[in-house]
Amino acid sequence: MPLTIRFRVSPGFAAALLFLIAGSVGFAQTPATAPAPLLDKSGHPPTLRTLAIGDAAPDFSLPGIDGRTYKLADFAGPDVLMVLFTSNHCPTSHGIERRLQTLRDDLKGRSFGLVAINPNHPEGLTLNELGYGEYSDSFEDMKPYAASLGWDFPYLYDGEKQLIARAYGCLATPHVFIFDKARRLRYAGRFDDSRFVEENSVKSPDARNAIFALLDGKPVPVELTKPHGCSTKWREKKERNVATEIGWTQIPVTLDRIDVAGVAALRANPTNKVRMINVWATWCAPCVEEFPALIAIKRQFDMRENDFELITISLDAPKDEAKAQAFLQKQGAGLTKRVQASVDKEGRKTSHYLFTGANQDDLGKALDAEWPGPIPHTILIAPGGKILWRHNGMIEHAAARSAVVSAIGNYYKQPPAAAAKKK
Repeated sequence: MPLTIRFRVSPGFAAALLFLIAGSVGFAQTPATAPAPLLDKSGHPPTLRTLAIGDAAPDFSLPGIDGRTYKLADFAGPDVLMVLFTSNHCPTSHGIERRLQTLRDDLKGRSFGLVAINPNHPEGLTLNELGYGEYSDSFEDMKPYAASLGWDFPYLYDGEKQLIARAYGCLATPHVFIFDKARRLRYAGRFDDSRFVEENSVKSPDARNAIFALLDGKPVPVELTKPHGCSTKWREKKERNVATEIGWTQIPVTLDRIDVAGVAALRANPTNKVRMINVWATWCAPCVEEFPALIAIKRQFDMRENDFELITISLDAPKDEAKAQAFLQKQGAGLTKRVQASVDKEGRKTSHYLFTGANQDDLGKALDAEWPGPIPHTILIAPGGKILWRHNGMIEHAAARSAVVSAIGNYYKQPPAAAAKKK
């Protein structure tokens, strides 16, 4: 027979026992110390260094677009060396492109060296941060970008590990570091004080002043300035960027009905935007296949809502309106708040429409007299209604994107009043 032992537990002991058990469980479940944040409140890694005037130039070993690997020692010859952190995508970097070439022309025959470094990793950007150009900040895109500008100086890639950007303290693109013959820092900061492309918008050509002062054996007039432009795209931003892009797919899509008169009004384009209008249908296989490319273009220029808009017109039957709307939703075609606000100002509800007319010929007359009939059909319309580009059939993503960039520009536009005042 088994032995059974019974004992009495006082209420006070029971309470103490429960407290100890709860405490031990809580201790076991106490989470470990939270990991340090990948980026600080300013959006930079904690390992970012700040170079002081007089500091030695940090060494590097980086791949160039010409297939070579470059080290600091490869630039030992010139009396003055400019290390320019720049990028393929940034409108401020685009703004200095001509002035950089002018500077190099003015320095011909002088003991001056230049090396450009791309500090960015593609995972550090969301697609809508690429709205001022045709190129991403990948190593692969650096070569065609540099070729488009005729660059014949080394352009190096630091995006893979971003160690050199950290060593120099690169905060943005462009960010300039100028060193003397002993490779001691003599100037750091902006290229100049303008983000615009026009030469007459520059009031303080700081990098130019520093270079010529050093070459002439004079003190640098201003040794430190604040860089302005696009923040360095640290790889640590990837998680945040992925969340942003997933969020785009969850924006509700509004599909509005439109007749011939409504299409003609869109085609007239009385706005300051360039409009890309695409005619499609869910029953059209090429339309379905090309749609992700259209959405990619839409997203790329999302932050230029006053310059560009993608408008889609579905030829699905009115009875299939829900099907068309569901397709748009699945494609993530919803309007971000800033795009929606721009559309609202025009008295419209959306950028996506379902054509209700019975006669496609009437639609063709209202939209594009040269439309041969089949879909998909895409046109790019300037303010005032002039067709800048058209394509029947599936678009080629790069060609369509290039047409948009050519139409809206790849740098910040100077306000008309300011531009006129400076003439």
